[in-house]
Amino acid sequence: MAGFYNAAMLDIRIVREDPDKVRARLASRGAGAEADIDEVLRLDEARRKGLAEVEQLKSLRNRVSKDIGVLMGQKKLADAEALKTQTRQVGDRIAQLDKEVAEAESQRDDLLLRIPNMPHESVAIGRCAEDNPVVRVHGAPEIFSFKPKGHVELCESLKLVDFARGAKLSGSGFLLYTNWGARLERALIQFLLDLHTLEHGYTEVSPPFIVQRECMTGVGQFPKFLDQAYAVQEGTDGSTLGRLFLVPTAEAPVANIHREEILKASQLPIRYCAYSPCFRAEAGAAGVGTRGMIRVHQFDKVELIKIVDPAQGHAELERLVLDAEQALQRLGLHYRVIQLCTGDMGFASAKTYDIEVWAPGQGGYLEVSSCSNCEDYQSRRMQLRYRTESGENRFPHILNGSGTALARLFVALIETHQQADGSVLIPPPLRPYLRTDRISIES
Repeated sequence: MAGFYNAAMLDIRIVREDPDKVRARLASRGAGAEADIDEVLRLDEARRKGLAEVEQLKSLRNRVSKDIGVLMGQKKLADAEALKTQTRQVGDRIAQLDKEVAEAESQRDDLLLRIPNMPHESVAIGRCAEDNPVVRVHGAPEIFSFKPKGHVELCESLKLVDFARGAKLSGSGFLLYTNWGARLERALIQFLLDLHTLEHGYTEVSPPFIVQRECMTGVGQFPKFLDQAYAVQEGTDGSTLGRLFLVPTAEAPVANIHREEILKASQLPIRYCAYSPCFRAEAGAAGVGTRGMIRVHQFDKVELIKIVDPAQGHAELERLVLDAEQALQRLGLHYRVIQLCTGDMGFASAKTYDIEVWAPGQGGYLEVSSCSNCEDYQSRRMQLRYRTESGENRFPHILNGSGTALARLFVALIETHQQADGSVLIPPPLRPYLRTDRISIES
């Protein structure tokens, strides 16, 4: 994949012109990526120097070729042959330089693929989740007149999820929704899609759930998170393993819809909404495979994607968060919005807000949405541009957000709306989809 897109993931002009700023912003992440900038600059300089020498040699070769023609016309064959030898030597040097330039470019771009995005200057400096500032809080935790149950107990008593048989089918970290549980999961997906398409103006798409490696690279999943992906093999042909991957989120296919295209400025903003199952191996991640629905290898999600003019990028991020919040408000859930600090942000993000919903049975908050502006980091990786009215090709900002993710939304909903008799009250927005106002043991 090195050099596949022939473009920098960070704007190479900024790296050249203000490397100290780039190092400082990367250093604020605390991941050590700033140490790679010197090597990026060395490789970039080698590439540029090689290109400059190639141009000089080509110019020399053109002049000598003209001189050869003049000498041949004058019948000065010996002098002409001497110049031909010189042009062959120049040609050999050009071929060698072309190879060196290509290698420097390949190494530079491969290194850039592994360097995360620079945090936006408005992002709080911090090392970990404890340093994330709370932006706002909606509502308050539910007060119960009884000891609330956790979601595992509720799911088992109401027969919403069969944990044992889910593990029997696919191993730990996979769920088998049953009866009202399956219907509730489907109702939540439908409710979220309708909310964002009918009220928030997103265009619904239904993408493939298997994508090419280029799509994963385009959104920044690869090469950083290759160990967390499920690779696909076509039948018994082992040579196909790793060409295609199960989607970790609908962001991977949907953000790439216009990959390698040049859009018209009038097409922006583009707002897509998509449902997909999400598959994450999360190799070595603590808690995956434990009993329950908090950390699983497959879960459902409704994803929101925006492709926008850079001047509107961060304003669109604020609206994206509000769109995701609406879902939780309609469902009567208590939540908080936090801004991720520099050390806790995702690889491709320049600025991120997380929405965490309160789950009474857990006694804590669960992340159900992460909304990010990746600025032009992803559009550079996938060579997505738009043409301004003045005719200039520019990279748009790409935003993504969960609108929202399940199964944690499922967990928070049944734990929040559980009743003393063991039933779960269904919030009004979901009742038309489920055709009931309550899930009980008898139902």
